Amino acid sequence: MDEVAEFLAKVEPPRRHAEAAELDALFRKVTGWQPRFYKGGMLGYGRYDYTYASGRSGSTFATGFAPRKAKLSIYIMPGYANFDPILARLGKHNKGKSCLYLNKLADADTDVLGELIRAGLKDLNGHWPVQPT
Repeated sequence: MDEVAEFLAKVEPPRRHAEAAELDALFRKVTGWQPRFYKGGMLGYGRYDYTYASGRSGSTFATGFAPRKAKLSIYIMPGYANFDPILARLGKHNKGKSCLYLNKLADADTDVLGELIRAGLKDLNGHWPVQPT
């Protein structure tokens, strides 16, 4: 069993486990990419390299999610654009700088979430070239 499958198999509680499987299927469908497991219990799809004006550089995933016990964290990187028109149609959520928090996946319209993932990747690719995984 690979690292991603092992991680998904261990997600608790059962409701969060089912939501993680549904999100994984959605991200794979929308991006066409395979996930990679990242420290901290995150699944990432695609990757990009960045170098800031300060000289700091690195590489990280382009989009992804973390099935936390309290909430689902959806990463729409890196938060450059205003996605409020899409978010207005998403359903019940909370917003951080570059992530969304859902209490449960049933609170969100997954078609709109797919649209948001695509929009986030398009915006990110305009700043840093996104590579498939």
